[in-house]
Amino acid sequence: MKEDIKKGNRTKIRIAASADLHITTSDAGKWKECFSAISEQADVLVLCGDMTNSGSVREAAVLGEELQCLRIPVIGVLGNHDHAMGRPDLVAGTLRQAGLRILEGDCVVMQGIGFAGVKGFGGGFGRYSLAPFGETATRTFAEEALIQTRLLDEALGRLEAADSLAPKVALTHYAPVQDTVTGEPEPLYPFLGSSRLADPMIRHRVAVAFHGHAHSGSLEGQLAGVRVFNVARDVLSRAGYRRGFFLYEV
Repeated sequence: MKEDIKKGNRTKIRIAASADLHITTSDAGKWKECFSAISEQADVLVLCGDMTNSGSVREAAVLGEELQCLRIPVIGVLGNHDHAMGRPDLVAGTLRQAGLRILEGDCVVMQGIGFAGVKGFGGGFGRYSLAPFGETATRTFAEEALIQTRLLDEALGRLEAADSLAPKVALTHYAPVQDTVTGEPEPLYPFLGSSRLADPMIRHRVAVAFHGHAHSGSLEGQLAGVRVFNVARDVLSRAGYRRGFFLYEV
């Protein structure tokens, strides 16, 4: 039995986090050893998008089968690759049938920790954030970040209403802060995340935030006291995490 780690009168929960697995149909059998090891080291696994490589249901089914060796809960959000074939509902449904809790603007409490998640979207950071103004195509792009932000805000609000003292964890695929996309070419920043996503994280005082998507970005950033981690597998690999999973205690 795993040893409890106490924080005051509350047991600490070990979260394993990763993103951008990009599972293909040829990956059957390749992940079971890794997921088995995670079960020994963590209490919850979170996957921050791009779980499939091309957004196919077959790829989602392969991941679902690989996840069967897990002995801990797994929570995830979809990424842009999971939308690539225009069938995100089927991808999410396949993963849910395998036991993965997909968050799309909703929330869940596991082991005393509240998790809220959305895919998120691009639009840029700070003073360079794209505004929903001008041509229809530009407004549509900018408004998607606003929609995703509202969904995250509402999910975090529901967690806070249920238990204002319980730690909250935010999951997105796109980055909420520029710090963790640093290392990517600057012209790509508007397509890697949006600082609008940061507003609800700050307002609801999340304990930690995880995202992916920026493969050449940086591991850690700060958001008004909130620690933000880019857990894209390429980022974790460069940081020395050989199995491609980041461990964090809340």
